[in-house]
Amino acid sequence: MIIVGLTGGIGSGKTTVARAFSALGVPVYIADEEAKKLMQSSKEIKQELVALFGEQAYNDQGLNRSFLADIIFKDKAYLKKMNAIVHPRVAKHFEKWTSKQKAPYVIKEVAILFENGGYTLCDVIITVVAPKDLKIKRLLSRDNTTVEKIEAIMANQWNDDKKVELSHYVIENIDFEKIKMQVLEVHGQILEKIK
Repeated sequence: MIIVGLTGGIGSGKTTVARAFSALGVPVYIADEEAKKLMQSSKEIKQELVALFGEQAYNDQGLNRSFLADIIFKDKAYLKKMNAIVHPRVAKHFEKWTSKQKAPYVIKEVAILFENGGYTLCDVIITVVAPKDLKIKRLLSRDNTTVEKIEAIMANQWNDDKKVELSHYVIENIDFEKIKMQVLEVHGQILEKIK
């Protein structure tokens, strides 16, 4: 099974690109979504996060994401500790998921694929890029957030140039029609490599 890592900075439009691959029948694993589900459902993760952040880590709705976000983006040590709790469980979950897929390749969409070293476990890497002002505009309209919070998240991620250097393919996400064409082209090239 060929593992294709799909990444890009916050607001680059990774999910849009992932959907375009999914429409071609490629199984897509969205690591952030699966991590959120595991943080809600796993007793072990819950116990470890409460031990790390205190009872406020969870509230009546489940995971207290705004409380955690305030801490981890101000203090990288907490971000590292939280990732050390969650990432190994997500990796195991991904392995199990992959073993059930029947396609020639799967896509693992991960925001911090390079930052967490996960790119070393991928056969092919696709990075999605977009201009910074467009990313900020997208995030302001999508999330209930501020420019300061967006820039704090961006500061914790590698810049695009660094990611592009280590990528096999780069998809520029500015126009949806162009994305579809780029995805089709990359899809064809990956299938050619597999033959």
